[in-house]
Amino acid sequence: MAEAAVLYLLSKLESFAETAVQQQREGHEEWMSLMREFERIKAFLKAADSMEECNEEVKVWVKQVREIAYEAEDLLDEYTQLSVQDHQSEGFLRMIQTSVRNRKARHRLISAMKGISPRIKSICEGQQRLFDGFSTTERGSSSTSSYEDNKWQDHRGDALLVEKSDLVGIEEPKKELVEWLVQGASQCQVISVVGMGGLGKTTLVKQVYDDPAVKKRFTARAWVTLSPSSRTDELLSDMLQQIASSITKTLPSEAETSKSSCVRMVIKDFLQERRLKYLIVLDDVWDMNKWDAVKCAIPNNNNGSRIMVTTRKSDLASASGTGCSGKVYNMKPLSSEQSHELFCRKTFKEKACPSHLEEICRQILKKCEGLPLAIVAISGVLATKDIRRIDEWELVLRSLRSEIDGNEKLKNLKQVLSLSFNDLPYYLKSCFLHLSIFPEALVVERMRIIRLWVAEGFVERKEGKTLEEVAEDYLDELLNRSLIQVAETTSDGRVKKCRVHDLLLEIIIPKARDQNYAIIDHEHRGPWPERVRRLSIHKAFQIARENRSLSCLRSLFMFCVDESCVVDALSSELNLLSVLNLEHAPVSRFPGQVLNMKCLRFLSLRSSRIRTIPSSIGNLQKLETLDLKDTHVVALPVEIAKLQQLRHLLVYRYEDISYTHNKYGFKTPADIGALQSLQKLCYIEVDDERNGRNITGLGKLNQLRRLCVLKLRREDGRNLCSSIEKLTNLSSLAVYALDDQEIELHRLSSPPRLLQRIFLRGHLETLPSWIANHHGLVKLYLKMSCLRDDPLESLQNLPSLVHLELLHAYNWQTLCFKAKGFMKLKILGLDLFEELEFIQVEKEAMPCLEKLTVLRCKLLKDLPLGIEHLNMLKVLEFFDLPDELVQKLKPDKQNEDYQKVAHVPEIHYGYWREQGWDVTSIETTVEEEGSRLQSSSKRGNEPSPYPRK
Repeated sequence: MAEAAVLYLLSKLESFAETAVQQQREGHEEWMSLMREFERIKAFLKAADSMEECNEEVKVWVKQVREIAYEAEDLLDEYTQLSVQDHQSEGFLRMIQTSVRNRKARHRLISAMKGISPRIKSICEGQQRLFDGFSTTERGSSSTSSYEDNKWQDHRGDALLVEKSDLVGIEEPKKELVEWLVQGASQCQVISVVGMGGLGKTTLVKQVYDDPAVKKRFTARAWVTLSPSSRTDELLSDMLQQIASSITKTLPSEAETSKSSCVRMVIKDFLQERRLKYLIVLDDVWDMNKWDAVKCAIPNNNNGSRIMVTTRKSDLASASGTGCSGKVYNMKPLSSEQSHELFCRKTFKEKACPSHLEEICRQILKKCEGLPLAIVAISGVLATKDIRRIDEWELVLRSLRSEIDGNEKLKNLKQVLSLSFNDLPYYLKSCFLHLSIFPEALVVERMRIIRLWVAEGFVERKEGKTLEEVAEDYLDELLNRSLIQVAETTSDGRVKKCRVHDLLLEIIIPKARDQNYAIIDHEHRGPWPERVRRLSIHKAFQIARENRSLSCLRSLFMFCVDESCVVDALSSELNLLSVLNLEHAPVSRFPGQVLNMKCLRFLSLRSSRIRTIPSSIGNLQKLETLDLKDTHVVALPVEIAKLQQLRHLLVYRYEDISYTHNKYGFKTPADIGALQSLQKLCYIEVDDERNGRNITGLGKLNQLRRLCVLKLRREDGRNLCSSIEKLTNLSSLAVYALDDQEIELHRLSSPPRLLQRIFLRGHLETLPSWIANHHGLVKLYLKMSCLRDDPLESLQNLPSLVHLELLHAYNWQTLCFKAKGFMKLKILGLDLFEELEFIQVEKEAMPCLEKLTVLRCKLLKDLPLGIEHLNMLKVLEFFDLPDELVQKLKPDKQNEDYQKVAHVPEIHYGYWREQGWDVTSIETTVEEEGSRLQSSSKRGNEPSPYPRK
């Protein structure tokens, strides 16, 4: 983590040296000397960062580096912030005063840096002593790496020695994997088992490996464990010994060589026998290079042989099958019932949980989230507690974080979970630690994470990519490494929301505090570091009373706090703040203190009660994200056009009542075209002549990815089309006509090539030809279109379309989905077709459809003809349809109509009443002996099932 701090500082030093210092000449040599010293430190930091966990001397040295890097960065930022303030001052006298103040500030900065210089030299000398020490004992395959490897081998060994009687929830996955091994193609297959640390991948695969059917099937077998520091020649030698032993062959003399190439040839010769079936298990693969080195020795003998791989990295699991067929098994956590069974078995020795401990145990299991290693480890701690002393059990629950840090029984749990973090490159460590700021169990939007990482400065520039696209790559890598979990996806398969496992949070929160990365303040316990960089407040507190300084703070997050807490926090000196998150804050007015935060890059007042934005917002010229979603702001001052670095502008809210989804945006600023860094602009209102004229400025926003326009007048359609044609990076477009007037999008002759998602509400009369020919389209909403011609003929051949919503788009009486049409469609919504009487689904139409929703079709009295052909259908929703049709959905084995949809796992139907939704849900579970039907009813003010867009 110190490596990240130094690299970030070096980038600032370089920028500073090129501008301020070179312009003034004074102090240039001091800056260059400082950069040289930090460059020397950087060269050693990568190795030191990986060793600080197990070497106290290195840990102290790394801490010193981190602290002095932070101190130097603070000095630079304080000077830069003062320069920004002076730059914005006006008037001749003020300019003279500014010049004098600048000279004094520059002298102070150079003097402070000269004071730091001897300390940096001392740190460099300490680095040399550490390096000399490692030169004789720890360089290369160091004792540090051996120590790490021994810890790693300990937990691998434990997983291999688990008794079958101690396993819970393993039979079904074991059965599936055994079938994958002994059945299927004769071609060699790679079967990868992937999941986060502690899920039991090794334990499961060992049970499969030892299964009698598997032993009988495969003559040659080998289990190779890939430790982080293992050498390729050692791995190959171990594999060869096991193969030779299993087929009772004597090793040839060339196998004694240390050359990997010779050992590979011997392995390949052994395994190429015509009738030989082999099974090779590569356990805990972290490095693609090692897998490639081993794979070269394994031939495809087309005899039903198999390779099994366990890994935490999903991208590695997918790549493992490259060159031969493969399957990936994603490990799932234990269910709540399985978790409870394992917990009781380990904690109470097969007995039931005492009733007075049930709530505490439930909360502990909630934190474990079905992770077997965590359940077993924490059970080991609780098994020693007196079941009559509820206070002892409560203490474990409250202090789980410190227990993981200090309790020997939880040491293995911490090691296993920490391995994935320690394996991260420095830039991903910063990003992952940043997720510690969010409250436990909070599900966080993907784009919120990305915008924050960009604002924090974690994201490195890469040629040909925006910072957001690079940050997206970072997020994907953390997902691939099973450190972040997908909580929700969009209908077209993109990750929408993420979360971190509770126990990983318990590990990274103290790590963030120890490294002065972030303070997570629940109850303001314990002292703070002198220079707090990031602060996340989860409960109200008073800074003044605690005598705490926030002058070096870069990021402030506040969750579930009262107004006095917000006032107290913002009254502190926050001149260096770059991120301010006040989402859901109980404030009614825009906080005036924010206008003095000239370094601010990210500002969120989402879901607050504010209504107006002051004109002084134009002073925040470094602002990149302004999030005012779900506030009551309906207009922005003209000074918003001064924010030349603004990348994301979100000003909108929804109101849902029954089927009515009202959207409110903001009036289009006159000089909207000046915001040329904008990537997201939602939602602008253009319902009068002045706002209509401002549409032409949209064409200047050539970085725009998402654009949402409300209340478009017919006469402004031409200008909008002209602007859209210039937005070459646009991927999402939403246009809603004023009072459902006509939208003249047929004038758009050349739509943006990257456009994937289109949401339209308003009369079209004819479907624009470019929509039907846009092969990259994945999501399309057509509402109140009133088309003259059936749009299905044009849309059914779109090769990428996965989500289609149609609301009063055409006056159908019979709606037919033809064979071979909509081949990729997964979600289909049909709403408000008042004359629709009949729906037909031909065989081989919509073969991938997973969800079908039909609403407000008052003449539709039969289930869609051919619905039984939709084999992939998982969810069926019918709302506000005739009772005659609804009766056909009642689960009854004598009901012939119901049998047509009996294969659908979830069926929901209901009506909108004055008091809310009246919904009945049916779940169908297919078992070996037949179908079991479950029906439940829900009533009340539930949200509309229909998408808002």
